[in-house]
Amino acid sequence: MPTPPFGVMLVNLGTPDAPTPQAVRRYLAQFLWDKRVVDAPRPLWWLILHGIILRIRPGRVAKAYQSVWTEEGSPLMAIGRRQQQALIQTLAERHGQAIPVELAMTYGNPSLKEAGLKLRDAGVERILVLPLYPQFSRSTTAAIFDGLARALEPCPHLPELRFIRDYHDHPGYIEALAARVREHWEAHPGERGKLIMSYHGIPKRYADQGDPYFRHCEETSRKLAQALGLEEGAWMMTFQSRFGREEWLKPYTDETLKTLAKEGVAHVDIISPAFAADCLETLEELQVENRDYFLEAGGKTYRYISALNDRPDHIALLANLVGQHTQGW
Repeated sequence: MPTPPFGVMLVNLGTPDAPTPQAVRRYLAQFLWDKRVVDAPRPLWWLILHGIILRIRPGRVAKAYQSVWTEEGSPLMAIGRRQQQALIQTLAERHGQAIPVELAMTYGNPSLKEAGLKLRDAGVERILVLPLYPQFSRSTTAAIFDGLARALEPCPHLPELRFIRDYHDHPGYIEALAARVREHWEAHPGERGKLIMSYHGIPKRYADQGDPYFRHCEETSRKLAQALGLEEGAWMMTFQSRFGREEWLKPYTDETLKTLAKEGVAHVDIISPAFAADCLETLEELQVENRDYFLEAGGKTYRYISALNDRPDHIALLANLVGQHTQGW
């Protein structure tokens, strides 16, 4: 069997191993201790995290996970496995030989270390790291870079590495998003809702310090609106999933939906371009929780547009990114 010219590490955020308070507690302990996610002073944050948050939050989060859990596990993991297999098939067709692709999670399982070991066992000497974050942020993409560096620290023989930083304005990504929205509109003819593009938020302080995430989200939104031929006023960009008391990027998705309904906006379509796979933040927070906010405030129709997941055009985009970033390998 020929040695593969390279391997791909497909990375997403992570998920608990089970929808239980114990599993959620383990996951949150790893996730929320990362300085890229919460950069508070360590001694104080340790007391808050272990003395308050990990005592209260796991039970509530576990119930949310239970509402979206599938026979294949968490939606993020199930979709991630489908993305992995589809990318393996596409790359094999394009290269005429098997290209190893391993799925990894920044937090939880399978870990970055585990994925790296599997690629090494496959004979891989060159690894392309493909974070499933279209827009770069220190709290997501940079956390993968840090985690991978820690995983490789004890390795006596480092592989050659390339790292895809972002693809927020890639034409294939924009067109895949536009195609998903158009399909949604075709499936729901009649009154077209105001299109809300909701992104996972980050503390505003991060953006003020130079994190390009807000700018990347703006560029994605503008290009998607342009591809769809939307006029100003037919769409808007918002931010969801804030945590803690400090100011995060605005406008906030939940507050915006309440305001729009009270102002007489009756129909809303909402998509989250920041997520490459549906997960708790889309299936529970956007599809259920925020729908309730909008309808209770007087809105009439609220429709969530699913993530790109393992759609063929999304997999083609990922394969094109691999081809672009492995030139010379």
